[in-house]
Amino acid sequence: MTTLGAVFVPQLPPERLRAVVRAADDSGLEELWLWEDCFLEGGVATATAALAWSQRLRVGVGLLPVPLRNVALTGMELATLHRLFPGRALVGVGHGVQDWMGQVGARAESPLTLLREYVTALRALLAGERLSVQGRYVRLDGVALDWPPTEASVGSQAGDQAGPLNTGVLVGATGPKTLRLAGEVADGTILTGGTDVDGVRAARRLIDEGRQAAGRDEPHPVVVYLHAATGPDAVERMAAERVRWGYRDGQDVSVAGDAHAVADAVNRWADAGADTVVLQPTPDDPDPEGFLRFVAERVRPLVG
Repeated sequence: MTTLGAVFVPQLPPERLRAVVRAADDSGLEELWLWEDCFLEGGVATATAALAWSQRLRVGVGLLPVPLRNVALTGMELATLHRLFPGRALVGVGHGVQDWMGQVGARAESPLTLLREYVTALRALLAGERLSVQGRYVRLDGVALDWPPTEASVGSQAGDQAGPLNTGVLVGATGPKTLRLAGEVADGTILTGGTDVDGVRAARRLIDEGRQAAGRDEPHPVVVYLHAATGPDAVERMAAERVRWGYRDGQDVSVAGDAHAVADAVNRWADAGADTVVLQPTPDDPDPEGFLRFVAERVRPLVG
């Protein structure tokens, strides 16, 4: 079954998060996703708050930019999240927007090399290993986490109620090289909003090439963001959002309409190969809490 989620867009102020989390949790939404976009809101801080304010909601961070964070620190924070909130934290990492990385003096000469070294080390740290590595970017000398995740903390919190993504390191990817790398070294892949159904199929092929090259045969879930709007002014708001993102006329990367229209779109992206579809509202949605209730209560029953 397709997992359905929604985004708390960081253009909303942090003080709005609690009400949105409560609406998501109370309505039965499966997943709420957060972003660490520069220079808005921190991903780990918001994820921790969202997990603490909810009882059953899974909270994803998609994604943490690796140039901003030492891998040991990320390992410490993710291990803590997994132990505090078993089976409910989903975290992705990625290159980050290169212009933003340049603004803070963290732009890597080879983002792909950095991501490979980073994800490899992060997965090993979360597995409880002690690492000594001298890579181009990642350098660790006898580093191990004192409190790595336990089998109980990274497993399903509620048996079959948990979705396909409840552990591991996800990678946000767009280009072919990064998609292959995700298949090779990561436990799942996050595809950005603006990925059409053909893009999902192509991403799946590239991910599988990486998995085959690495000899990996375990499941590799794919998460995709899908622009969505509902309500009386949904078409107008989505048209403005498409302009803001620079999408072409006719480019099939968004949906605006009622529950049936949104569910039909979700099912199309799922049929193309997405395990999780995360609906991304417009930043000017007049009722963010209502959008989450709409997704959980009206769209979810229509999604396969």
